[in-house]
Amino acid sequence: MNLCTRTYEPLHLCTYNPLVRILGVDPGSVTTGFGVIDSIRGRLSLVEQGSIGTPRGAELPLRLAKIYDELVALIARTLPIAIAVETPFAGHNVKSLIQLAHARGVILLAARNAGLEIFEYAPRSVKSAVVGYGAAEKEQVAKMVRMLLPDCSTLKMTADASDALAIAICHAHTAGTSARMAVNR
Repeated sequence: MNLCTRTYEPLHLCTYNPLVRILGVDPGSVTTGFGVIDSIRGRLSLVEQGSIGTPRGAELPLRLAKIYDELVALIARTLPIAIAVETPFAGHNVKSLIQLAHARGVILLAARNAGLEIFEYAPRSVKSAVVGYGAAEKEQVAKMVRMLLPDCSTLKMTADASDALAIAICHAHTAGTSARMAVNR
């Protein structure tokens, strides 16, 4: 449910300062990036960003448990109302794709257990929403994230965290456009 900072009403009932806190997640079975942003009337601000790292040689169930536990703690700490997750793209390595699917599973489970609205975006959609070009390079995406979130300009950020913030920004732009279109109908 989207909340309004003044009245705590659903977004479509807000008349003052709608606030949407979004958790963006870039899934990975070894490193999962996350980024939490606030979107207030189209203005974006950074809440928290980082990565959940797991030992590369650890068994998959242990890595998945760490991702789940740290994501649950992040959700409890930052209180997002929505989670935006990148959808996997078909790769050549089937084993990696299966492990990525497991990681996405625990991410979606954590979000569902927290009662968050879940939104999924393809990598091309994220790049298009952030950079304006669906085939943009990672460096271009990272640069635009830093431009769109000035709080990030001096922070040390992993590529996974930057990607997660891009996913959150994509959702903020997409949800904002959808809300404006619904109001105009």
